[in-house]
Amino acid sequence: MSGEKDLPKTRNIGISAHIDSGKTTLTERILFYCDKIHKIEDVRGGGDGAKMDHMELEKEKGITITSAATTVHWRGIANEGVTCAEGGGKDIKINIIDTPGHVDFTVEVERSLRVLDGAILVLCSVAGVQSQSITVDRQMKRYNVPRMAFLNKMDRMGANPFNGVKALREKLGHNAVLMQMPIGAEENFQGVIDLITMKAYYFDGDNGENVRVEECPAELKDQAEELREQMLDAVSEFDDQMMEDILEGNEVTEETIHNAVRKGVQTLGLTPVFMGSAFKNKGVQPLLNAVGRYLPSPLTCAKPTAINDETDEKFNLEPVFDKPLVCMAFKITDEQFGQLTYTRIYQGELKKGDFIWNTRTKKKVRVGRIVRMNSNDRDNIDSAGAGDIIAMVGIDCASGDTFVGNDDLLTISCEGMHVPIPVIELSIKAKDKDNQIKMSKGLSRFMKEDPTFHVFTDEESGETRIAGMGELHLEIYVERLKREYKAEVEVGAPQVNYRETIRQEAGFDYTHKKQTGGSGQFGQVVGEIRPLSEENKEKEDQNFRFHNQIKGGSIPTEFIGACEKGFQDVMDKGPLAAFPLIDVEVFLKDGKSHDVDSSDMAFRIASRQAMRQAIAKASPVLLEPIMKVEVETPDEYQGFVIGDLSSRRGIIQGSETNDNGDTIINAFVPLSEMFGYSTDLRSGTAGKAGYTMEFAKYSECPNNIQEKVMAERKEKLAKDD
Repeated sequence: MSGEKDLPKTRNIGISAHIDSGKTTLTERILFYCDKIHKIEDVRGGGDGAKMDHMELEKEKGITITSAATTVHWRGIANEGVTCAEGGGKDIKINIIDTPGHVDFTVEVERSLRVLDGAILVLCSVAGVQSQSITVDRQMKRYNVPRMAFLNKMDRMGANPFNGVKALREKLGHNAVLMQMPIGAEENFQGVIDLITMKAYYFDGDNGENVRVEECPAELKDQAEELREQMLDAVSEFDDQMMEDILEGNEVTEETIHNAVRKGVQTLGLTPVFMGSAFKNKGVQPLLNAVGRYLPSPLTCAKPTAINDETDEKFNLEPVFDKPLVCMAFKITDEQFGQLTYTRIYQGELKKGDFIWNTRTKKKVRVGRIVRMNSNDRDNIDSAGAGDIIAMVGIDCASGDTFVGNDDLLTISCEGMHVPIPVIELSIKAKDKDNQIKMSKGLSRFMKEDPTFHVFTDEESGETRIAGMGELHLEIYVERLKREYKAEVEVGAPQVNYRETIRQEAGFDYTHKKQTGGSGQFGQVVGEIRPLSEENKEKEDQNFRFHNQIKGGSIPTEFIGACEKGFQDVMDKGPLAAFPLIDVEVFLKDGKSHDVDSSDMAFRIASRQAMRQAIAKASPVLLEPIMKVEVETPDEYQGFVIGDLSSRRGIIQGSETNDNGDTIINAFVPLSEMFGYSTDLRSGTAGKAGYTMEFAKYSECPNNIQEKVMAERKEKLAKDD
């Protein structure tokens, strides 16, 4: 399948979930049922590991670290057949991205969802909605991605699809509706009943490859009819004629129901819920049918937008082949034969041998090789068009770069993705000069690949420091340095990334005046600074905002940019402990200039000094990163867990009991108190408790902590001097 005529049958989807919910296992089954692989491997233990977890570290740890892409063709269940919702036909092309579940690798989910048209939210049918499920759902909402839910692990003790739907509604605010009901439960889970057709689906054969479709078992018919009525009632909200037919007692056709569900999904008003056990090979094929029926194609998804960097105007990109090429590099990896650039094509066509322009660097590059990815394997292709996800080989660029087909479009860029702020850092040192070269090479590559991984040199000590989203995040990169680059390195203790901000408004009025032999320097700036408003805090990465309120030209327009740069210069180092400042907005209201002595440099210096003057008067305060922690523990250890979290300055948000009888405790805890927590939790609960942690917000440090951090920082800076 290729070409513009096949766009209605194309689906670009992501599979996302909380860690260990079965995303990669589900993707492995999809590959098998679509004849992409001929042997199923398990995520953990034995064999070569799951196809989509191709890194050695992924196979060892049994977790997904980096998102992987593949393309499959689904032809429907043999006994039933399925027609794709758009364009008819049974051969649906699905580009799939399997994303990590661990919060430390959240940028992999972020950049995948940025370029996808639909998603499957996988939930464990025992645990339901977990902490990372909430994070993933928030990311889907950020990019308005239509989604379906799949309740996995229906064969597990305590599996309950009704609780899963309830959690989707109550915790995530979804209009979740069961499209199936289970036949049997836990170890007796046999298959599912489709509530639209009222047919029972069983999955026979060694790997569940033979789908047997039968009539609904008589003993389950009453319950299925009741659930069907609830489903029809919810779905009919998206089709007036269907609602009318139901009220009048008329028969509603299958096609009408499918159309209403599709409309509900694609308007983000409905989340159809399917179920199964990927590990036991049950329920995957009906889910694939639903992908074709309900999730949008590149033609029916929300139109992607680009922005004109000169005019700030936004405009839609059209998924057609005969318009100029616009595509976005959303993920890059460096490999033996050059950089591999994962690319979503939004408009136009990309051909091998074409020249394309990078709108960030303004450079023209030649596309020497295009490949279609199947995890770590690749197939060479000659061309790809709008709506496709492919990879270019040997193109040097950064993650998030926009490429266009002609230089008339050099001023445009695709809208970027949200990149979270790193919250933890540690020092890293090579053992000798040879290892230093290897380490530098590896760190440069990792920083280019991962926007949440930062490398910098500490100005005071001269040591190399790396920063990231959590201990596991940095641990994985240190391990990759040792394995992939054979670099012998030593790492220091983890350090918390504190921030500084202001608590109140303060005015500034500063004149920079310097007279030397020739022309002097003169610039005056007047205005005020304020804590960033809540509205602007909610905007992505909005830590500094500048407002030009000059009237009457008291500062000429050509110097306003220099003023903004001057104010922003000071944001790098706060007055308390030289940590970066966040959440400050500056209002430049007045000033003076001199016909001869004023310059960009004079106004930049004046703005820097004015900013320092104002911050000192604005009640500066130190902020610490607060983590959202979720601990799952047997009930008998609940007292220990709550006591331990409280001793770490944690604020308990509440607790609940899951179907297994385990207690789930939610708390906000400062990151500085969480180092070594996994060891303490294991020893205090006989290894029976587990936890997840993700960044929640920055919050004011208590006075005693602030004084301690400032004293340690002062001592460190003095020692480095």
